[in-house]
Amino acid sequence: IMVHPTLALSLLLIAVSSNLAMAIKKEKRAPQTLSRGWGDEITWVQTYEEGLYQAKKSNKPLMVIHHLEDCQYCQALKKAFAENEEIQEMAQNNFIMLNLMHETTDKNLSPDGQYVPRIMFVDPSLTVRADITGRYSNRLYTYEPQDMMFLIENMKKALRLIQTEL
Repeated sequence: IMVHPTLALSLLLIAVSSNLAMAIKKEKRAPQTLSRGWGDEITWVQTYEEGLYQAKKSNKPLMVIHHLEDCQYCQALKKAFAENEEIQEMAQNNFIMLNLMHETTDKNLSPDGQYVPRIMFVDPSLTVRADITGRYSNRLYTYEPQDMMFLIENMKKALRLIQTEL
């Protein structure tokens, strides 16, 4: 079969550019293993120490999510968190974000016990915000999938508190 050279060249260019686009897309997502499913567009810090440093440097609150891979409550919360556009947008733009699958040595991050999931906020002044709690008196820092509006309010509260107190 005789294929017209221009057509052959066009097809070749299309194939190369779509492969290139896929490679670029993969490239962009590659470093996002730290998201662990909590939001691939968010820039995550790797350690609590790095989070504290970034919070202080950027004057943004640090949001720490404690979770475990095999915890069904964590999985449900992660799904709701990742699917909520407002949370994702705020997390990406206004917070230093860290999700941990192990306990830190900082006892201030477990004032009422070491359970998962729990979400805590740390001020740029490096103060753990024990006053920003969820809805459950038996697990102060836990959130459930139906609590996303409550979490959004707490994220806004964490942002408001640094502006008024620092």
